[in-house]
Amino acid sequence: MFEALKRDIQTVLERDPAARSTRDVLLSYPGVHALAFHRLGHRLWGAGWLSLARWVSHVSRFLTGIEIHPAAKLGPGLFIDHGMGIVIGETAEVGANVTLLQGVTLGGTSLKREKRHPTLCDNVTVGAGAKVIGAITVGEGSRIGAGSVVVRDVPPNSVVVGVPGRVTYRDGQRVTGTIDMNQTDLPDPVAKAIEQLVDRIHALEAEVETLRKSVGSPVTE
Repeated sequence: MFEALKRDIQTVLERDPAARSTRDVLLSYPGVHALAFHRLGHRLWGAGWLSLARWVSHVSRFLTGIEIHPAAKLGPGLFIDHGMGIVIGETAEVGANVTLLQGVTLGGTSLKREKRHPTLCDNVTVGAGAKVIGAITVGEGSRIGAGSVVVRDVPPNSVVVGVPGRVTYRDGQRVTGTIDMNQTDLPDPVAKAIEQLVDRIHALEAEVETLRKSVGSPVTE
């Protein structure tokens, strides 16, 4: 567990420019604390100490604001940034070098005791407040935009945004008919309505000009 803790600290130092030192990470990063608690709870769960494992998970949630079921499978290099409000369900599986931001939910959709939570493959990033729901798979290298709700499988190397989540980029190429992650270039319904009104005015002016020519009389401005 000590080696795993060292790896967690190194992950933060490599992927968070705000991290200043090992001591800073060890004392001030709830994501690191939550992972340490989870490893203990996961071992207890595997040993059959189910109630004790759930209690460890409960203590971790109270101290860190991060809820991870002790049965969840988490790969190496997981980076939980900020962390508050993150929920990871019982049958969730997280690959290597995954990044989760605050408010992320890896939730279930079934009441049966079966695989009901998502699988995140290696090198996936899930933005703040995103919800990944059900026994779906998010492919390797994919990114989930902040606030998205994902309920279907995501191909590898994709970008997903929206509610419900839609693939906007795949293998570096924009998917036709979708909006991208550039939040300064989103559709503006007011601007669109004004544009349509201007087009209509131009069309009416053209009709008036045609009528004027047909009757041979000037139009008063």
